[in-house]
Amino acid sequence: MAKPVVHIVHCVDTEGPLYESLEATFGRLKDLFGLDLEANAETLARLQRREIDLGGREAAVATVVAPHLLAYNDDWAKVDRMLDRIMSDAFRHEVPDSFGNGWIYNWHCLDHVGYETNPRRRDLGFHKVFQRYRDRIRQSGTDAIHFHHHPVGFSRQANHSATHFFSPRAEILEIIARRLIDHDWFPCVNRPGFHAERPDSHWFLEQFIPFDFANQAMNGLDRSQSDVSDGRYGDWRRAPVSWVPYHPSHDDYQVPGDCRRWIARCLNIGTRHSLLGEGDVELAFTEAEAGLPVVLAFTNHDHRDMEPDIRQVRDLITRVAARHPGVDFRYAEARDAMRQALGIPSGQPIALDASIEGRRLSVRASAPTFGPQPFLALKTTDGEYLHDNLDFQQPFRQWSYIFDEATVPLERVHTIGLGVCDAAGNVATAFIHPNQH
Repeated sequence: MAKPVVHIVHCVDTEGPLYESLEATFGRLKDLFGLDLEANAETLARLQRREIDLGGREAAVATVVAPHLLAYNDDWAKVDRMLDRIMSDAFRHEVPDSFGNGWIYNWHCLDHVGYETNPRRRDLGFHKVFQRYRDRIRQSGTDAIHFHHHPVGFSRQANHSATHFFSPRAEILEIIARRLIDHDWFPCVNRPGFHAERPDSHWFLEQFIPFDFANQAMNGLDRSQSDVSDGRYGDWRRAPVSWVPYHPSHDDYQVPGDCRRWIARCLNIGTRHSLLGEGDVELAFTEAEAGLPVVLAFTNHDHRDMEPDIRQVRDLITRVAARHPGVDFRYAEARDAMRQALGIPSGQPIALDASIEGRRLSVRASAPTFGPQPFLALKTTDGEYLHDNLDFQQPFRQWSYIFDEATVPLERVHTIGLGVCDAAGNVATAFIHPNQH
């Protein structure tokens, strides 16, 4: 009889290089803690050693300015050198899983678009991060690219976070439209930017993306990091403290309910809050031992050296696994982990059939779709990327769309793109170029 398995998923919030000046580091301390200190290397070192009296906030401040957190990969050359190390076969197989397999990365790629100022020197533009990682994993053949999005804040400053998918300009719609049309790619797994979901993103994901590595529920509340406490950004205070994925409820993404997508728990490594600890790994093995479907997931960023984080997690896993000889662990791609843990058969790949007759687009799916409609993307002849709803002929199976002055005249359409998932995360795309003869 096969042993129960803990499926290990390493999600990387893949955002490319990040720069922070010494002055900006002290600016963050002022924003977070109200500290108005002179920005110099000596003061920074004393804060790191907790030598300055901060009225009981010494540990919290030291966590924010810990040396490893400030050691950014601030250009692509540094990112590439790190990737050369950690994506090598030798590093992947230093600590194999129970089946002799090497480490797997799930690269959740972000597009930095919609910003007007860029003090952290992010690589702005569509596909800038996505294309680099897609080229790399084509060589490795073992990793996967998935979805990650940071909503743009009202400041339009690239180092500020927000939570609203559709304010002020709904950049997410153009990002997905461009990836679909330009790269024949559509997401089946999500990692929320800054771990944050709200009703708008909850309902958007529920339409299109079946697997969501988002839950950061912890035993006990950590209020030491004021910028992420009391429900700001990643609020998972009501969610299950369990490695068993759940369907969320319609009105509260944190509570198990009757929605379609699966939310998995995914804690942090190599940062300052919601950190994966030995007790969390112990819980995963204990739940698997009890026959529960377990996905143990964690996340960090490519703008810091990930090697120490991975080594630490591998040590945690092997130490805990030794106490549970009746449980295996498997390094996994995110979609495969959810399928295998939850017993979701991959089934026949879903297909889309799309055709144009006159000014009417007709779309059929070969099997029921995950959400009620495919994602419709349009590229116009002047290079604009648009998204719109389809007209429903049969929910989950058949749709149509009319091109006219109220939508887009067909003669202005360069490419029609459609992307969809089924409940198992199979992806189907379809494209029409109506004005090519």
